[in-house]
Amino acid sequence: MTARRPGLTTRRLAQAGAELADEVGFENVTVSALARRFEVKVASLYSHVKSSQDLKTEIALLALEELADRGAAALAGRAGKDALTALANVYRDFAREHPGRYAAAQLRLSPEAAAASAGGRHAQMTRAILRGYDLTEPEQTHAVRLLGSVFHGYVSLELSGGFSHSAPDSQVTWTRILDALDALLRNWPAPAEPDHANTSTNR
Repeated sequence: MTARRPGLTTRRLAQAGAELADEVGFENVTVSALARRFEVKVASLYSHVKSSQDLKTEIALLALEELADRGAAALAGRAGKDALTALANVYRDFAREHPGRYAAAQLRLSPEAAAASAGGRHAQMTRAILRGYDLTEPEQTHAVRLLGSVFHGYVSLELSGGFSHSAPDSQVTWTRILDALDALLRNWPAPAEPDHANTSTNR
């Protein structure tokens, strides 16, 4: 609408783009689609975003920030398995409530955009959980990657309907997965010693 034009900002476009992503899918968000939403000409948006890819980057930054804020609130005062479960549920609930935003949060960012994003807060939250399990480096990094893989993998399969037609209910499996992760983190295997006897040296 014409009345909205004076209020257009990059932030507002990112918020509208995030809403659109939840409705039609992140891959379908473009500057032209957003222009139609505001009933303005595409050219009027290019003073705020350079391209559809730039718009998607702004949506990704917004999604990462929203997700980090939720995670921080959920982790306050929690530790150990309670914290692990809280953060895992934040990611799963966010993905189910905002599938477009969740997809945006997985966008590969440029090094500059990544450095300015809330991505670092996500890593810090995961490491805060792992401090309760007494893991030191490099094992802590291995565990961070494991948790990220399990959370994202399960949530992505669930969103795509991968568990819709089989028993038990996906919520039951989710609970068991978190139980298993807690048990694994409490009994993290020691790194294997290199087998020097079987190590060949090229000469």
